[in-house]
Amino acid sequence: MTDDLRITRRLLIPAAELDERFSRSSGPGGQHVNTTESRVELSFDVGNSPALTDELRQRALARLEHRLTGGVLTVAASRERSQAANRRAARERLATLLAEAVAPPPPRRRPTKPSKGARRRRLENKKHRGGIKRQRRRGDPGQD
Repeated sequence: MTDDLRITRRLLIPAAELDERFSRSSGPGGQHVNTTESRVELSFDVGNSPALTDELRQRALARLEHRLTGGVLTVAASRERSQAANRRAARERLATLLAEAVAPPPPRRRPTKPSKGARRRRLENKKHRGGIKRQRRRGDPGQD
């Protein structure tokens, strides 16, 4: 496709940096599958892309390291019968993966402690439950 790929509001991947390959799909389509190349492989070179800033590139490489082959992220789509639908699916999947990879890390969690009242209620509840279980045990075991 000649369209650029929008990842986030600020990040746009030019179409020239996307590499599409087509092959025969093993998905639905009957005999049609044997004659058309509807499977789409969409590749993007994360390691060498000028569209990514150094910070975004490092973040993406770290988060996608298990999916990359030589710094290249590849997504395949073959679920649909038509090549156009598979192209859309591959582009959406690539955009989702990249958006998650370049997202800023969540804010750090501030450690907190339970309040005195919460600790007191927890211990009272434990004592109450223990008392209930203790009452169940009392009695002669041969009374059944």
